[in-house]
Amino acid sequence: MRLVAVVLNWNGGDDTLAALRSLDGIETICVDNGSTDGSDGAVAEQFPAVEVLRTGANLGFAGGNNAGLRHALERGADWVLLLNNDATAEPGLQEALERAAATRPDAGLLACTILDPDGSVQYAGATFNARLGYSGRVSTQRVPGLRDVGRADGAALAVSRDAVERAGLLDESLFMYVEDVDWSLRMRAAGFAVVLVPDALVRHKGSAASGGSASTTNLYYDTRNTIVVAERDAPLPRGARTLRRGVIVGAHLVQAAGHPSRFEAARAVVAGWRDARAGRLGQRSSR
Repeated sequence: MRLVAVVLNWNGGDDTLAALRSLDGIETICVDNGSTDGSDGAVAEQFPAVEVLRTGANLGFAGGNNAGLRHALERGADWVLLLNNDATAEPGLQEALERAAATRPDAGLLACTILDPDGSVQYAGATFNARLGYSGRVSTQRVPGLRDVGRADGAALAVSRDAVERAGLLDESLFMYVEDVDWSLRMRAAGFAVVLVPDALVRHKGSAASGGSASTTNLYYDTRNTIVVAERDAPLPRGARTLRRGVIVGAHLVQAAGHPSRFEAARAVVAGWRDARAGRLGQRSSR
């Protein structure tokens, strides 16, 4: 099994350097997704063995990772590990993924177990109910043994060459957020399993690409893209579709109520709903 890692640098600075440091010994590509902080130069200087692939613009999570995926597959990778630049791999990650790939040849996505910086579990499997537009409760219990899960988490996952060839790359129209859910659904529809690897451990800060906890960017994209992905995967009659949109918006408004900037957060949710309804995808416009 030839594993190549892809780290997406988005003005990542020290975070990107830490992510690359944690991948020592793994063939790695760093996709510079239009950074402006000089971190691409720091990567080239400090990690001469890491190839820096510059996109020249912010292509979003999906577009940036797809650039790295294509390049890794051109290099001959059997599996590609996508690691957020605000995440770090724990020792033994590569070996855990290799064991899982050998044990579960039906797997298209291998989901890593994601820890908070303090070591508590952030993600150990999750579901997505497209008919309800509900991502389900994320499991925070580590259970021994490989197991099938409904969706992987894009902060750290590995995808096989066969799965990409049959199910396709990440959906760039989503730009960022929920593209891991969409990919998981498409992988399963193509006949592949999404498998959680309990010993493939990664620590993840979270929300760095969207501006951190003070940003409302995540609420906009999560609202819009959840509606879009649910409607693609489970089309409903008009009345039921409207009800599902209302449930999704309501759930995100509850999140917005606890945001430091409640009014701006609620506006982001409503904007996400409007753009989903109008079919406006890609990067959010400044209108």
